[in-house]
Amino acid sequence: MSLRTLDTLGDLNGKTVLVRCDFNVPLKDGVITDDGRIRASVPTIQHLLDAGAAVITMSHLGRPDGAPDAAYSLAPVAARLGELLDAPVSFASDTVGADATAKRGALTAGQVLVLENLRFDPRETSKVDAEREEFAELLVQGVDAFVSDGFGVVHRKQASVYETAKAVPSAAGLLVAGETDVLRRLTTDTQRPYTVVLGGSKVSDKLGVIEHLLPRVDRLLIGGGMLFTFLAAQGKSIGASLCETDKIDTVLGYLAEAEKRGVEIVLPTDVVVAERFAADADHVTVSADAIELSPFGEAGMGLDIGPETAAHFASLIESSKTVFWNGPMGVFEMAAFAAGTRTVAEALTKVDGLGVVGGGDSAAAVRALGFPEDNFGHISTGGGASLEFLEGKSLPGLEVLGW
Repeated sequence: MSLRTLDTLGDLNGKTVLVRCDFNVPLKDGVITDDGRIRASVPTIQHLLDAGAAVITMSHLGRPDGAPDAAYSLAPVAARLGELLDAPVSFASDTVGADATAKRGALTAGQVLVLENLRFDPRETSKVDAEREEFAELLVQGVDAFVSDGFGVVHRKQASVYETAKAVPSAAGLLVAGETDVLRRLTTDTQRPYTVVLGGSKVSDKLGVIEHLLPRVDRLLIGGGMLFTFLAAQGKSIGASLCETDKIDTVLGYLAEAEKRGVEIVLPTDVVVAERFAADADHVTVSADAIELSPFGEAGMGLDIGPETAAHFASLIESSKTVFWNGPMGVFEMAAFAAGTRTVAEALTKVDGLGVVGGGDSAAAVRALGFPEDNFGHISTGGGASLEFLEGKSLPGLEVLGW
């Protein structure tokens, strides 16, 4: 496995390079609320510009239904990218239509063009190979090379990720190459103790990761909504907390497998229980064995790990040489239930080794809670891609680049 990197493209001076970025950023009333993924794209774009190339960037945003939708336009992204590059960035109101064709034709070395949302064209995500190939051929018209730099989509077999890489000389951008190297270190070249912290709402989202990593790690710390399925599997009452009852047998299997392998699965000893799912809900901290003994009885729902658990998790994280964290410990968007996530994030900044924030909600949480990104060893830009990599799945967007 040898990922093709930028230096394999040779001299790019005077060349036009098409770059698949991941500009899938959150918008509120047309305003970008978290520009982390745009900032992550800048090093590769700047590298290409410094090499004398003209750069065309493309991305999806949200889930439009295969047709133009102003709510999902990349126009705000183009404006923000220009600010980050401190240079003019032009924007095409389509991907392969008249406006894109005209602006691509006028592009010269050192200039940047952002194409409109790829998913405004149904061929981008089509399940029909010929339709994706047709779209890719239009995307690469007039370009000399393709650079894949949207790590958040490398697990998707889509026109702008897979077929474009086959149509012209292609390579991984700095972001994709860096992400791949970090994840390789989490699976084949790890320093120990190796701790994986998993949270988020559902056990079902993490089944593949747990199964694939159990033989490789020293301990698994379980938080978030998924912890209640683990507690239920141990026969504990969990009130109205989130629980995937159809996964209890699977969880029991993981607990047994972990014990056999000598892997420690660490579950919370205390949780924050609320009367309802709301930012202003009354809440108390109770033992994980006594959720239904809270003042809210069977109606009580766990929305965060408790302070005792958070402190224990932090101690285990800080004593590790390798840590991968995916999924918040509670409903961090609500201040009353953000303490567990904040404590885990703080602990990751103190790891004497490799500490990886595994994208998705975890990456959003560290930014929302005000942590400087350079305090962490690595923050992945692709939650889904990171998880599938750690599950041992093949990722089409990496395979087409030689991985």
